[in-house]
Amino acid sequence: MIFYQVSRKLMISAGEASGELYGAMLSREVKKLWPDADIFGIGGSRMKNEGVNLIAPISQVVGILEAIRHIGEVRDTLKKAEETMISRKPDILVLIDYPDFNLLLAKKAKAAGIPVLYYVSPQVWAWRRGRVKKIARLADRMAVLFPFEVDYYKDTGLPCEFVGHPVAETINILQTKEEAKKNLRLAPDKRVITLLPGSRPSEIRRHQKILKEVAEKIHHEFPDMQIVIPLTPESHLTESFPGYVNIIRGCTTEAVTCSEVSAAASGTATLEIALLGTPMAVFYKVSPLTYHLVKPFVTVKFISLVNILAGKEIVKEMIQKDANPEKIFSEIKRILTDVPYRNNMIFSLNKIKDIFQGKHPSVRVAQIAGEIGGWKTTAHV
Repeated sequence: MIFYQVSRKLMISAGEASGELYGAMLSREVKKLWPDADIFGIGGSRMKNEGVNLIAPISQVVGILEAIRHIGEVRDTLKKAEETMISRKPDILVLIDYPDFNLLLAKKAKAAGIPVLYYVSPQVWAWRRGRVKKIARLADRMAVLFPFEVDYYKDTGLPCEFVGHPVAETINILQTKEEAKKNLRLAPDKRVITLLPGSRPSEIRRHQKILKEVAEKIHHEFPDMQIVIPLTPESHLTESFPGYVNIIRGCTTEAVTCSEVSAAASGTATLEIALLGTPMAVFYKVSPLTYHLVKPFVTVKFISLVNILAGKEIVKEMIQKDANPEKIFSEIKRILTDVPYRNNMIFSLNKIKDIFQGKHPSVRVAQIAGEIGGWKTTAHV
């Protein structure tokens, strides 16, 4: 019997920080099933650490003005991705969100006969619902993070599966609040509030001054409260914060775990906070131009994943002019002092956890990729 190594090639295109994390987790599971797999694509340091050969870095662009400023950079990345895909001919292309870029790449893959798995649906339920038909034409399979997303694809002929959310896989906190505080070098006998400005540079720039004023109000009214701003390892604040604000990196989950309340920019972080059972206030601000251009096309009542999943307002949302220090602090104070309000929020957040019980998205998406690629579960034939 002759043994030979089977070449399995997987290309991943992850456009932003959250998608890059999901790409890293997916790559890890692919390598467990097929250690010989050659994985390459667009990503960041976390994907690289999982053995992915990076051909271009992820983007940090959000909003219309930011996209215009970086259009040359995005165009160059797309060209490099297309050239690499055609020359290396992967068995499957996995696209992670970032639709304006990834759908162009999908079109090129379709023309080249490369199967496409779309992992993390664009937010067709929030705006530009017409993209569903375009996605269905270009993708071979769809793996979605939320159960309600399946309905948007049911009449398109595109096989779509609810696999769960990768964030749920990252949460495995066994520490008590006191232990988490100690590990973060916080006083174990004092309460904590976390302020999360977002992960993209543009979000941090827009939100940091607001949170600085929120921190001042917290410190004035609750001087014994420990204030923490958790950042990703790559993120940086350009505002100078007072010494009573603790800036930490790479420990967001631990910081939220030991918090009494979090104030967070709308995004994936709000789901993580919900899964940890921490009460929260949600805010978000974009450029006035982006807001006024996008607003007419938005079709959802809420912006936070928590409220969208619940189908009602669990947490208070403060957008644009309402995303100001006074209103954010007022909601934080209410959560801290209104016990029935706080307990009702925690009860509702716990129901969100049930949606994702028993789901292992990274494992399942790796399996789907193998199914599409026709890969066996052994590296030898």
